[in-house]
Amino acid sequence: MKKVLIIGGGFAGCCAAHVLMGQGFDITVVERGSFLGGGVKTHWYGGHPYTYGPRHFLTYDENLFAFLNQYVPMRRMTSEHENYTYVERDHQFYSWPPHQDDIGRMPDSDTIRDELKNLSPIANVNNFEEMWLGSVGPTLYSKYAESYSKKMWQVDSNALLDGVEFAAEGQLIGPLARLRSGPRAPWANTGIISAFPIAPNGYDDYFLLATREANVLLNTQVEAFDVENYRAKLAGEWQTYDVIISTISPEILMNGIYGKLRWMGREFWKIVLPVEQVFPDNVIFLYYANAEPFTRIVEYKKFYLNKSPSTLLGLEIPSTRNQLYPFPARQDQERAQQYLSAMPEKVFSIGRMGTYRYIDIDDTIAQCLDLKKKLA
Repeated sequence: MKKVLIIGGGFAGCCAAHVLMGQGFDITVVERGSFLGGGVKTHWYGGHPYTYGPRHFLTYDENLFAFLNQYVPMRRMTSEHENYTYVERDHQFYSWPPHQDDIGRMPDSDTIRDELKNLSPIANVNNFEEMWLGSVGPTLYSKYAESYSKKMWQVDSNALLDGVEFAAEGQLIGPLARLRSGPRAPWANTGIISAFPIAPNGYDDYFLLATREANVLLNTQVEAFDVENYRAKLAGEWQTYDVIISTISPEILMNGIYGKLRWMGREFWKIVLPVEQVFPDNVIFLYYANAEPFTRIVEYKKFYLNKSPSTLLGLEIPSTRNQLYPFPARQDQERAQQYLSAMPEKVFSIGRMGTYRYIDIDDTIAQCLDLKKKLA
């Protein structure tokens, strides 16, 4: 029986264990934390469920939705999920991403309409700034995205964000940089499914189901890697495997041979308020593109449909204290590709951290299903 080591017990690691279940593998999942699920794990505070950052399921692919839905029954919310952004200089909340119906409420509406009328879309988009300027013009860009993105990534210019996300077709980020009309839900009429688990504990039951045939080692750190020889040191002993599947940064797995990769993280503040609901109906996110230190506030009961006379808000503040978001710049992605290309044949790197791509749960499922084919 072939031995498989899965490094990391977040969604990617659990899904990898799941799709390889019953395929004749002896699977070990190593997780340095005390629980499975990583950032998708549901936690509780004051009787309120939440995750560290919103973890709704987004996909263009009905087949990937169907895969997850059979194990984690999902509630489609494509048409009801709305977002607002607060523009301090206007003293107004507007629909996010930009919506045609809000322009008339803006004090500079005439300027915006002139810019939209004379818009010259950029033929070859090279970075985040060009994507927005070519889609909505300079004024709406300055209201919605310019300061927000600089704050999110701690950069002086959004032109530095030149990763493949801002040039490739079919990325989920594309619809966010367009002026919309019709429904206010950001994913409506885009072909994107937005969904969330029906269960009050979110995705948690899946992690146990997915790893029920694996040897799960919680609170366990891989002390050293020797991927050339398919080895990992655990509890002071080198263990040899036939296959290694990693969900951690490729830089760590490959012992930093090509240099550091940049990451951004988040600090999460939880606030419980003595009212049943704070945001308007259907609004889940509030974005803040001004001088405040936080980027976004999430009212989690809108995802979980949690019934309570109080509500929990989660504030997200950009931080370099943890590694959650791969930096969307070409130089970093090219360095990550060096790491990925140097991995031996039976070493696989999956998930957002493992592939150093700003991907979502659906992409991770697709990677795991592809992994199953490769190892069949």
